[in-house]
Amino acid sequence: MVIHNKTKLVELKRKNQGNKRLLRAVDQFIEDLENGSIMSTDELVEVRRDADRVHSRGFYFFDLHIHRTLVFIQLSANKATVIWAGTHQEYLKTFKNNTNTIEKWLRTRNFLN
Repeated sequence: MVIHNKTKLVELKRKNQGNKRLLRAVDQFIEDLENGSIMSTDELVEVRRDADRVHSRGFYFFDLHIHRTLVFIQLSANKATVIWAGTHQEYLKTFKNNTNTIEKWLRTRNFLN
């Protein structure tokens, strides 16, 4: 699987260089997506148990390790696009733990058009 916007994950690692567990979790996340032969959402959930589907058009949040870092991706046609990455506090501030807010955020950024 190809990962687009991988730079968001690299930036997340750069900001948290002292957190070795998080760095390993991000590396494992990248490896799982790139090296896995994920062809369906069922396979994604099988490979990544922390996958949480937040929209029917293939948008998922992933909870990386105890750091509560969340990665928001869009999954389509053997491609994963990282569209947001941040801490749990940033997630609460941005998305307010609400699917309606997530959908509104996606629409304003033309991900659902």
